[in-house]
Amino acid sequence: MKNIYNCTPYKIELPDIIRGAGIYVYDSGGKKYMDLESGVWCTSVGHSNKRINNVIKTQTEKIMHIGFCYENGEIIDSAAGKILEVTGFTEGKCVFLCSGSEAIELARQIAKKITGNVMSMTMHDSYLGSYSSVKDRSRNWYIFDWNKCDGCTETEKCDPDCDQLKNIPGDISEFILEPGSSSGYVRFPPESLVRNIVDIVRNNGGKIISNEVTTGIGRTGKWFGFQHYGIKPDLIAIGKGVGNGYPVSVTILNKKTAREAEQSGFRYMQSHQNDPLGALIAGEVISIISDENLIDHSDRKGKLFLSHLKTLKDGRIITEVRGRGLMFAMDICNNKMGDEIFIKLLEKGYIVCNRGALFRIDPPLTITEKEFMGFVSDFKDILGSIHRRTKGFAHG
Repeated sequence: MKNIYNCTPYKIELPDIIRGAGIYVYDSGGKKYMDLESGVWCTSVGHSNKRINNVIKTQTEKIMHIGFCYENGEIIDSAAGKILEVTGFTEGKCVFLCSGSEAIELARQIAKKITGNVMSMTMHDSYLGSYSSVKDRSRNWYIFDWNKCDGCTETEKCDPDCDQLKNIPGDISEFILEPGSSSGYVRFPPESLVRNIVDIVRNNGGKIISNEVTTGIGRTGKWFGFQHYGIKPDLIAIGKGVGNGYPVSVTILNKKTAREAEQSGFRYMQSHQNDPLGALIAGEVISIISDENLIDHSDRKGKLFLSHLKTLKDGRIITEVRGRGLMFAMDICNNKMGDEIFIKLLEKGYIVCNRGALFRIDPPLTITEKEFMGFVSDFKDILGSIHRRTKGFAHG
């Protein structure tokens, strides 16, 4: 790609992918690859999903984009209604945008306008998007390092009077929870800790934002990651899976927060805000997941798949396996070994998210048990060949 500036940290390994179907993508030579990364964790209901394609074809012949002084209320309101139903935000409000980063940014701006505070709070290992406003945490941020909770003896019930929690400032504008992705490493902060933080921030007048860009739309075996924590956020940011590859995201406000935002006079404008095509696609993704019972499938299959992935853990090459729903991470002994396994998986027709010493596996929610078991079997063969070659490793 001589005309493209690749500013991602990833090397392009497959430069000629020309089509996708379901959980597979195909190169120009006809070789198929099982996409266990779902693009960039986006294709929740599979590549070239027919229902999504039909919605796009139909709507592009009508209208895709709207201006600030006119709208397609029927499409936007219907899609928003579906999203509010699955979030449980009865009488809440939605804003349709383009990316998860923007959905988070809008939620933060709303919280700051309502509370009048500037201090943001998040966990030390959270990823909140690509904007500099969330990447530069050198000022107006309180970062909670939950690694310090590892040695805590109160493993079942977090003590709200511990020093860690007492240090939380009283002027937090918003606490942004990433419920399980942890910058892609798939780590889950303790439930009781999260609930205590939510109570402290909310009691001080701050807002709770759930960053569901990665953990939402069925990825964790529930509609949203925050549902594993027994909390009710004030705002939710969703992206990736809600568009199945189309760039659409949503900021969702509960009833109280929406009323406060309106009363505060909050304003925000973006060129593709509440476009009918994006909203229609998001609504159709919600309908597909509901119609095909993919939330229950994600939960059931996720538990099964995790048990099989854990059989790959040998303590030498694969050192740890974590997951929730259809969101998995595998720790690998070092970058060199991770890169070697990644290339061997590509040769066998499998794509995973490769971070060297860590693989991230996020298949489409439509993946079958047979398909995933084929991946596990081929992964075992790769590990077996490495064990035979490197006699210093014991076969796990």
